[in-house]
Amino acid sequence: MGQKMGNVFKRCGVYFPITLDAFQKDFGRKSGILLKKYFPEAAEEIRGITDTIGFDNELFTSWMMCMGCCMYNLQDVNCVEIRGCTAFSFVHHKNVYYGRDNDLPPFLRATSKSVLYQPDGGNSFILNTSSFINGEEGINRHGLVAAMTFVLPKMEEVIPGINSVFLVRYILEKCTCVSDGITALEQLPIASSYNILLADKYGEMIVAECNPFETHIRYPDKNNTGEPFIVTVNHFTSDTMRDHDASDQNVFQSHTRYHTASDALKFSDYTDGITHAENILSGRHGFMCQYDSSLDFDTIWGSVFDLSRLKVFRAEGNPQSVKFKEDPRTRLLQ
Repeated sequence: MGQKMGNVFKRCGVYFPITLDAFQKDFGRKSGILLKKYFPEAAEEIRGITDTIGFDNELFTSWMMCMGCCMYNLQDVNCVEIRGCTAFSFVHHKNVYYGRDNDLPPFLRATSKSVLYQPDGGNSFILNTSSFINGEEGINRHGLVAAMTFVLPKMEEVIPGINSVFLVRYILEKCTCVSDGITALEQLPIASSYNILLADKYGEMIVAECNPFETHIRYPDKNNTGEPFIVTVNHFTSDTMRDHDASDQNVFQSHTRYHTASDALKFSDYTDGITHAENILSGRHGFMCQYDSSLDFDTIWGSVFDLSRLKVFRAEGNPQSVKFKEDPRTRLLQ
């Protein structure tokens, strides 16, 4: 799989101008050793790329292990690889749904992609990503969803481990249900602060607020008819984990986005779960993706998954102006 992607990069003339500081090199190298120990398939996939394009494997792996946790100047908190994103899951009329807006600097729109993986000895899954090999969200053949949201880490709490985007990939490939995913979280070394949302077709859903020193499992709320829902944004929402969050609890209006989604999911005065999720992500219930153009920050894509029927709908752009379309590849997950 890595060789196949490497050949795509060669054919398209992709160049990787990777520059890491001393901390990032050390963190990335040590994290790469842990990736090879706990997720050797991903480490080999990276090697397939680097062998194909003729790039130093240790440097390339180190760069990928820094994604989402320390791709910034550790001495300047204003120079940060900030990611937005709102993700949620809910049950409506016994069907399970998931929705997400993926918010990033606009230059990442051109490199974002949705990849169908069919690994030997692992689950087939669809991975949505602004990178490659790792990813922000996905759904596998068992109807299990895994998704990350960025949390600004404290500098002293970034230690070698598995970053959020590789953890998403690991869970999709290795796990079949939320319980499996929680077990994976307990066994893998966490690199930084981040949220992981897990949901499955059986209606189980959690948000794991993760940190190298502590992980808190947050369980769903219920709407006015007793159906569960859960929301995660770009800060830790539990009092338990607040000390591990270096942000002001409102990264790119994350506080507002959290309440927009939560308030919309508390009530069940809608008939179709997919349409309701799309409306939330499109900003029809309040602020969600309506970023000011001066911020140089935007919703790159929106996703809605129907876990019960194994369907994927995606708006490949800001869902205010781009329609959601069904992904026909889900039939290949069977």
